[in-house]
Amino acid sequence: MEVSVLIKLAVSLALGLLLGLERERTEASVAGIRTFALISLMGTICGLLGLQFGGWVVATGLAALAVLLVIANFARVKAGDIDPGLTTEFAATLLYGVGAYLAYGQTSVAVALGGTIALLLHLKKPMHKLVASIGEKHIKAIMRFVLVALVILPLLPNQDYGPYGAFNPFKTWLFVVLVVGLSLGGYMIYQFVGGKAGTLLNGILGGLISSTATTISQARQSAEAGSARWPVALIIMVASTVLYARVLVLIAIIAMEKFLQLGPPLAVMTATCGIIVAAGFRLSGKHPARMTPPQNPAELKSALILGALYAVIRLAAAAAKEHFGSGGLFAVAALSGLVDVDAVTLSTAQLINGGGVETGMGWRVILIASMSNLVFKAGVVAWLGGRGLLREIAWLFGAAMLAGMAILWLWPR
Repeated sequence: MEVSVLIKLAVSLALGLLLGLERERTEASVAGIRTFALISLMGTICGLLGLQFGGWVVATGLAALAVLLVIANFARVKAGDIDPGLTTEFAATLLYGVGAYLAYGQTSVAVALGGTIALLLHLKKPMHKLVASIGEKHIKAIMRFVLVALVILPLLPNQDYGPYGAFNPFKTWLFVVLVVGLSLGGYMIYQFVGGKAGTLLNGILGGLISSTATTISQARQSAEAGSARWPVALIIMVASTVLYARVLVLIAIIAMEKFLQLGPPLAVMTATCGIIVAAGFRLSGKHPARMTPPQNPAELKSALILGALYAVIRLAAAAAKEHFGSGGLFAVAALSGLVDVDAVTLSTAQLINGGGVETGMGWRVILIASMSNLVFKAGVVAWLGGRGLLREIAWLFGAAMLAGMAILWLWPR
């Protein structure tokens, strides 16, 4: 027991010194390295006493710390220091709480909290710079995602409705949150670096946002501006490769227990597409293509369309399995994959989780949907980008299609 108490006090002292070091470096006038170490130890000692005499000891210690911080700030004002910042005071109060938690809770959690506080204090300038660089459209994108994820989602019932029990409002909207979240991450990165990025990064960002939307915008740009076709084809191919990485991430989130059965063939397809991209870059010219500015993926209209598409695919998959057996899922995948692979991926993963589809059937359904999507994007290129761009993309997509067919044919059942 005494050893565990000594360990808690040692950890408390180390956390106090860590935060005090950061505050001392910034020349904080309220508290430095020694004061923060004492505050942390005070919190832990009060917590240990509170275990025997009650929580009032911790509350009294917190009140005493608050009085001392107020007195220190009065002294600052009297000395002519009128800096209104309260970061050091809040950090000291929070550190006292972490020290007290050490006596009650898990040491690893307290260490993680202390490390997080230290990082937040240290990253002051980068965080302020980031906030200053966020424009009005970025705030709107973030707030719309908040609406989608934190306002609408918790209000929806987690219950199956409709034919075959295929419609679950909560799970349907959760799909929207996952896909929009991934796309929004790529959209935000693009806002800061996309315009200056080269072909590879533009393709990665395009795949994170939407490989289909990227294909449409790049094909249209290539036709209108007469830009170099091969770099444009590479952007489209990179975006389509990232699509497979998105699929793997979504499977890991929705069907983690089945990932080792579902993931390997799709990972091989991802790696093969990566090799095709690498070979394409070996043949590429010196002029990188630029990615056209993407649409905000967190728009409520887009989210509603995604949710409706997912619900329709879930219903179609359930009906196909009921009337035509598991083989009917391939037709659903081929048709729905023309529009969206994410919806097919998540609906199939949920069917696998529920035991309605075997894993060997499941990854084949997802792969067929992704190959159907490649066919659709090739059609988009032919329609918007012309024959020249189609010739370039045909080599890349053709190699990917051959790889997909080989995996479907040769992978053990």
